[in-house]
Amino acid sequence: MSHDHGVNRFDTVVIGAGQAGLAVGYYLARQGCDFLILDANERVGDSWRQRWDSLRLFTPAGYSGLPGMPFGAPAGRRPTKDETADYLEEYATRFSLPVRPGVSVDSMTRQGDLYTLTAGSRRFETNVVVVATGPYHRPRTPAFAAALDPRIAQLHSSEYHNPNGLPDGDALVVGAGNSGAEIALELAETRRTWLSGRDTGRVPLRLPGRALWWPLLTHLNVDSRVGRRLKAMTSNRGDPLVGISPRDLARAGVERLPRTSGVKDGKPVMEDGRVVDVSSVVWATGFAPDFAWISLPVFGDDGYPAHHRGVVEGEPGLYFLGLRFLYTLTSSFIGGVGADAQYVARHIAARPHAGGPPSPARAWGSHARSGAG
Repeated sequence: MSHDHGVNRFDTVVIGAGQAGLAVGYYLARQGCDFLILDANERVGDSWRQRWDSLRLFTPAGYSGLPGMPFGAPAGRRPTKDETADYLEEYATRFSLPVRPGVSVDSMTRQGDLYTLTAGSRRFETNVVVVATGPYHRPRTPAFAAALDPRIAQLHSSEYHNPNGLPDGDALVVGAGNSGAEIALELAETRRTWLSGRDTGRVPLRLPGRALWWPLLTHLNVDSRVGRRLKAMTSNRGDPLVGISPRDLARAGVERLPRTSGVKDGKPVMEDGRVVDVSSVVWATGFAPDFAWISLPVFGDDGYPAHHRGVVEGEPGLYFLGLRFLYTLTSSFIGGVGADAQYVARHIAARPHAGGPPSPARAWGSHARSGAG
């Protein structure tokens, strides 16, 4: 690391201190790289702390650890979102990862072999950038949501915290992936609840007489025909349910509906023409990518970067981690991101001048982290 007239220079800058950024940081540290991890939050794990109150990981603790540190919970139990946040914070501390909190990168450009990042008045120059900002960027809701009767409370799943945040009365959850199914299960405890959306399929974590499916999920990758087909399928209809079955939803009293296609007389209408009269709508309709701050020609029409296993061929030194199905179905999971992080870190270490004295960067990151509480 070096400073020059307010410019902070590192060999590698990782943007995002979620599971992807921390995992690649673990491998970069082991390789002796000079690097810094920037994060917009004031505390490692805050992106998990801000999610809905009852959220648990979809996978049990035994399959939810980052490289080098198992999740400190019973292997078969699904950790809560706060346990997950605390685990990430402990992970960053245990491995002395150089996290600089409270730094929100608002632009990235490249000139020659050097990338320039700006964060307000701060500026960082680096040879390598790992974008690890996760899969959840801009909440996505259908355009017709604006036509709903204003007396119907509506919010995106990213704004949902618990049933008390919704008015009394029936609820419609739109989007039948993991988040929608989990929220519908919770709402059904206190009100009539409909779950709208196409069937996304299901991945049972255990089959009778069979081993866990996790090894299969981590090996079905985009280099295989089956993996590419699975990626296309999940892109079109959402991630399959993990650990939740249609029977669980039926047992809880959740009523299934086809996709919500529009609005009629201010009320949501389904593909089959059915109109439901509800007091609230939760849009579990996912997120759109938001990489507008990156001024580089690396994005496709879908808004996602063109890459292979996180390596952007056309921009030497640029990498992405933590995206949905970056390489496998588990690429955005805590327990699955490690393999991608290791691959990217090895790629970085193989670059010329990738090494260097990491101590100044690490000391800076550790100091900043302790100051963030």
